[in-house]
Amino acid sequence: MSASTAVEEEKRRGAFSSRRVFILAAIGSAVGLGNIWRFPYVAYENGGGAFVIPYLVALLTAGVPFLLLDYGIGHKFRGSPPLSFARMRRGAEGLGWWQVGICAVIAIYYAAVLAWAVRYAFFSFTKAWGADPETFFLVDFLQVSDPGVTADPVAGVLVPLVVMWALVIGLLALGVQKGVGATAMVFIPVLVLSFGALVVASLFLPGAGSGLDALFTPSWSALAEPTVWAAAFGQIFFSLSIGFGIMITYASYVHRHTDMPGSGLVVGFSNSGFELLAGIGVFAALGFMAQDSGQAVGEVAGDGGVGLAFIAFPAIINEAPAGALIGVLFFVSLVLAGITSLISITEVVISAVRDKFELGRVAATLLVALPMAIVSVLFLGTTSGLYVLDIVDHFVNQFGILLVAVVSMVVVVWGLRALPQLAAHLNDHSSVRIGLWWRALVGVVTPLALAYVLVDAFVTDVQTPYEGYPTWMLAVFGWGSAAAVVVIGFVLARLRWRSATALDGATYDTDASEEVQR
Repeated sequence: MSASTAVEEEKRRGAFSSRRVFILAAIGSAVGLGNIWRFPYVAYENGGGAFVIPYLVALLTAGVPFLLLDYGIGHKFRGSPPLSFARMRRGAEGLGWWQVGICAVIAIYYAAVLAWAVRYAFFSFTKAWGADPETFFLVDFLQVSDPGVTADPVAGVLVPLVVMWALVIGLLALGVQKGVGATAMVFIPVLVLSFGALVVASLFLPGAGSGLDALFTPSWSALAEPTVWAAAFGQIFFSLSIGFGIMITYASYVHRHTDMPGSGLVVGFSNSGFELLAGIGVFAALGFMAQDSGQAVGEVAGDGGVGLAFIAFPAIINEAPAGALIGVLFFVSLVLAGITSLISITEVVISAVRDKFELGRVAATLLVALPMAIVSVLFLGTTSGLYVLDIVDHFVNQFGILLVAVVSMVVVVWGLRALPQLAAHLNDHSSVRIGLWWRALVGVVTPLALAYVLVDAFVTDVQTPYEGYPTWMLAVFGWGSAAAVVVIGFVLARLRWRSATALDGATYDTDASEEVQR
């Protein structure tokens, strides 16, 4: 790729202004709702303090290596997932669109959870959920119907959902640096401060110590259980936002002479550090609730996830000293973490559409985000929204993200034999040498570990219908949504690229890179 072409393409696509902005944006994508409500429960259920061992092993042998794979692909081939895969090998483009489809589906329901969090941040001031947070959440707030699909709108969800989409669309329309980068620069420091304040407040609650004991007391026998190791690999994989296009897209916006492996270590350990912080804050609060109610910590925690955030935490806020403050900090943290993640997920779709169809930033943002917002409102802003969200989230995570990650790794490593050139690219201007250890982990260890998690999840869902939902709902919103993104992805890959797009796999040469940065 010539110097002039490189300059023109970077101006067209946009770029982060510095490595610091990229790192904050990547952390903003990785740190999301799952860090706050998923990690503490997964750790508690899988050995407590002993879970830290398989968790760190998974981080070092799968999380960071796969993160570097995504960085290498996006940074070397300078494109969204479809463009990057097409530049590796024309026939591999469908993998990129598969990842784009997954991001589109996730964004549609992710926005709804943010809308809930926005409302609950305001509810926290007056503890509007009353003495029975579960009934308030399911009956009064979401107005949950019987399992099925309804067209009955829920105004309390629709309004913040529309506001949330308007905010995200506006930020994304501003571009890579002024929108994505600037949001991360503001929101991530504020998130750290607000969640740090929440942790401090939780640690001073009566009974906080018993909650921390429940979380960190090690059950060493758990280390002999394959399911515990599978849980660790699954948690690392989901929490780092790897395998479904986000980090490929973000890496394509980074200047050529950037230390990508060093950046990957910063992002990986920052994400894990925030998860551990979340575990401390959440379980300190659960310890207080357990002492106050006379129950065990595990009974108070429930099943984690949505129930922990919107049922268990409001119950804690009701009884805790300075409960309103804790509530505001908790739900504001959810909103901040969620917005940066939603922006990153939607940016993958926008970037792919821009690359493929040569659209401007505003036009592509509206073309992508408006239809997603409409689908989000129609399906998640109704009395059946919780069911749709739960089913789609489960199946797209298990049989979308995990499956495309395993397939893409196998294709890149064993089909395209691309690891040597990616390693060479990552080693250019790197503070951490990428050698045979990385190729062994990405080529063997990580795909085998994720394949085990995937097969285990598949067997479980085949044997026991998820949450007892009607078969037709699981077929349409579960298996159907996971399959649809594959089919649509490979159909989109058949469309022709604009004539100006170079698909020969060439990347910026040294002169071009230096010209771009000047």
